[in-house]
Amino acid sequence: MHSTLSPSFSTSPWRRALNSHGNVALLAATLAPSLCSSQYRFYAKPATASTDDAKPLLGRPSNNLRLGVVGLPNVGKSTLFNVLTSSNVLAANYPFATIDPAEGKVAVPDTRFDALCRMYSPQSAVPAKLSITDIAGLVRGAASGAGLGNAFLSHIRAVDGIYHVVRCFKDAGIVHVEESGVDPARDLGIISDELRLKDMEFLEKEVEEMKKKSGRAGQGAAELKARQDELRIVEKVCEWVAGQNRDVRHGDWTSDEVTVINRLQLLTAKPVVYLANVDEETYVSGKSDEVKMAKEWVEAYSPGDKVIPVAGALEDALCELDEAERIEYLSSLGNGNVQSALPSIIVSGYEALSLINFFTAGPGEVRSWTIRKGSKAPQAAGVIHTDFERGFIAAEVMEFADLAALGSEAAVKAAGKYSQRGKEYTVQSGDVCFFKFNVTKGNKK
Repeated sequence: MHSTLSPSFSTSPWRRALNSHGNVALLAATLAPSLCSSQYRFYAKPATASTDDAKPLLGRPSNNLRLGVVGLPNVGKSTLFNVLTSSNVLAANYPFATIDPAEGKVAVPDTRFDALCRMYSPQSAVPAKLSITDIAGLVRGAASGAGLGNAFLSHIRAVDGIYHVVRCFKDAGIVHVEESGVDPARDLGIISDELRLKDMEFLEKEVEEMKKKSGRAGQGAAELKARQDELRIVEKVCEWVAGQNRDVRHGDWTSDEVTVINRLQLLTAKPVVYLANVDEETYVSGKSDEVKMAKEWVEAYSPGDKVIPVAGALEDALCELDEAERIEYLSSLGNGNVQSALPSIIVSGYEALSLINFFTAGPGEVRSWTIRKGSKAPQAAGVIHTDFERGFIAAEVMEFADLAALGSEAAVKAAGKYSQRGKEYTVQSGDVCFFKFNVTKGNKK
């Protein structure tokens, strides 16, 4: 079981050390030996590409995953949430205008889906959707409860990935919670530190609880070994976070380690897409010292994660226009090639969650179905209906590229590119599928 988070962390060695040292790196160097077994220092490997296709993914094993919009107060989180999801959450010039999380969905842009709709002219067209949650702003000290931090961090724990919004615009009329003003590197560090601190607190309690369970009498040899193996994994993860000051998502973990990490639901295990919120002029010019600072910080402390510049105020204004007016306005900016950042933001979030989509297509309906990367054909069929998975026989599959190039299902079949796949087939992004199944009354549950 998970340890219960406690506000007493404000008086713990971790918080006292942070107050003294001022950053997590110094904190970790000071206190890591008291938290994690020293045998794991430098044991966790740097993040590298895995060659194990069967390795489970970090995160919940679900196709219904959510991204949370996270950042300091007054950085434009609610504005971006509203334009992404066509919602109307209050976006005000004071901290904590958002308290309770707001939920919304947005269609995932996909030119393949658009092409299938043109090809089949269906009666119904259903795109893939991405779920997004607007979460109240975190402040320095959130991990110890500052600014309702414990509640807001619990909201982050409930989502599966993060859009981290950082302020890269200067506007004297919009207050900044840090008195020194706009500083993307500092602001990114504040949020990153608070998430890591909360993971440190959680892991410390988890290690203590697991040691107690491992020391209880009456356990069988197999049960004791399983507990000890899991304890070693948690200590290793703890050393990665506390001793090496790294986020869990950047580690190269084994399958067994990923299974344990997923049980822990750690904040730093969640994928992150960084959104650098700039003003319209900066977005059009593409030149910003603040965005450069944000990218340098991400390269140094969160390598491999995306940074996407976006002008929240511009996107908000574009939402008030119809499609023709949006095209006309964007073409009037800069060299005429300015595009909305929203499609890139949505697709990047979808991909960060390791989500892909396959299609079912016909004159009645073209639909894009969301699955997690690595899903087998029966699992994909089950997204449509549980009977499809339970009675799965085979999947008839066309690659979208073949269908687009050849122009019709008949042409794909004539070219020998229409294949039948079994239970072990891993569905690929863009597959156009027809599932064969058989469920009789006898095998229905």
